Amino acid sequence: MVLWVVLLCTLVSSLLGGLYVLGVFRRQRPNEPPLDKGTIPWLGHLLEFRKDSSEFLKRMQSKHGDVFTVLIGGYYFTFVMDPFSFGTIVKESRSKLDFRTSATQLVVQVFGYKPIEATHSIVHTSSIKHLMGDGLTVLTQATMESFRKLLLFNLSSGEKRVWQEENLFHYCYNIVFRAGYLALYGTEPPRGAGSQEKAEEQDRLHSNQLFQEFRKYDRLFPHLAYALLPPKDKREAERLKRHFWNVLSVKNVWQKDNISGWISDQEKLLAENGVPEYMRERFMFMLLWASQGNTGPTAFWLLLYLLKHPEALKAVRDEVDKVLKESGQEVKAGSPPVTVTRDMLNQTPLLDSALEETLRLVAAPILVRAVLEDTSLRTSTGTEFTLRRGDRVALFPYISVQMNPEIHEEPHKFKYDRFVHPDGTRKDFYRNGKKLKFVSMPWGAGVSTCPGRFFATAEMKLFVFLMLSHFDLELVDGEEEIPGIDISRWGFGTMQPVRDVRFRHRPRF
Repeated sequence: MVLWVVLLCTLVSSLLGGLYVLGVFRRQRPNEPPLDKGTIPWLGHLLEFRKDSSEFLKRMQSKHGDVFTVLIGGYYFTFVMDPFSFGTIVKESRSKLDFRTSATQLVVQVFGYKPIEATHSIVHTSSIKHLMGDGLTVLTQATMESFRKLLLFNLSSGEKRVWQEENLFHYCYNIVFRAGYLALYGTEPPRGAGSQEKAEEQDRLHSNQLFQEFRKYDRLFPHLAYALLPPKDKREAERLKRHFWNVLSVKNVWQKDNISGWISDQEKLLAENGVPEYMRERFMFMLLWASQGNTGPTAFWLLLYLLKHPEALKAVRDEVDKVLKESGQEVKAGSPPVTVTRDMLNQTPLLDSALEETLRLVAAPILVRAVLEDTSLRTSTGTEFTLRRGDRVALFPYISVQMNPEIHEEPHKFKYDRFVHPDGTRKDFYRNGKKLKFVSMPWGAGVSTCPGRFFATAEMKLFVFLMLSHFDLELVDGEEEIPGIDISRWGFGTMQPVRDVRFRHRPRF
């Protein structure tokens, strides 16, 4: 009899525990935001959110207001949709709202890297040293050399000006990825290849092969991040991980010339902090995706928007030509390819605005903080909510700010000069007469702001600068509509249909 009672109690306890995990007993407490658990235990709104996060959040906002809590895959997320309340979230102390918890889960899931306590400070310190200031000047020069090797190596004064056709998305992603990879992870040493020319040819071949594998992983990334891969794709993801861990192994990386300080410093610091070699290889893969996973797609969108808006293309190209002329350079027959410096990239306010406008339209990151203790949130309207310990709080600037017609007039239209005055100074933006601090947030905000944003910006601008300088460009089908954003992609969107472009060298005689 006693045995049956014990078994029954154990069964009931297990059942209650399972129901608790599934979220059956969760109820809205006083002062907490409206709660919407959906109809499926544990999953909640995961499938709907995964299918179209923008439309889902718009519906929840319409139903519940600017602050609401939803169940998504076993986690409760409180979304704050009021842009004037963003500052409260991003400034809150890490002891209450911590961005590292979610980030750690993601990097373990998709890269196999388990961060140590010092990882964040190592990345932060190295990024300040090498991706900003004088370090960025050096890295921009290295990236310029990579573009010369990949984009401009076959330019010659005697070459005929024939049209070449490419898939625009693939071309942009391919070239930008490979240029960034070579600038960061180093180049083939001439002594090993036999000559400088052979070394450069090996760099072109190796970087292209690496890009093909990277694209395979990139396509799997969204489902991998949400742990929704079917068995076949899961095996492929594991194969690709092992491939990149091998290519970016400590042994292989240190055989290269011209390794960036950003890579070498972090590798050394991780080793000094006792991180084993196999884990440092996973870290290198994480850095590759973080640095190159979104720059190529964004460069595609920027060029596509310019090509679809002739007035924007002319204005930005005129600006590029003006900067070139002032630097004493010109694209003409018999002259070497131009060299673009960081100082030159700092003299392009229209290109800056066009890039920021592109990011406003296509970048849709979700900024997440883990709630480490019950925390009070006072909104800009004075309403006070309690964020529950163990939940997540999230911002989705794409809806709240970037596509908000109260902030950006005609938000679905590309306006290349949206962010700049005619004199080149930056514009301010307002909502209901009140100035906004956050008007576009592709790089995150607060302590979780992307430390590589300045290098990524320089890399994309450099590519577009060179394309506009050296090539005539036009879409094969100029009447074709701009494709919709692929909302399934993690981070910055890609295109759904393909777009072909034709280009030819642009020498002036």
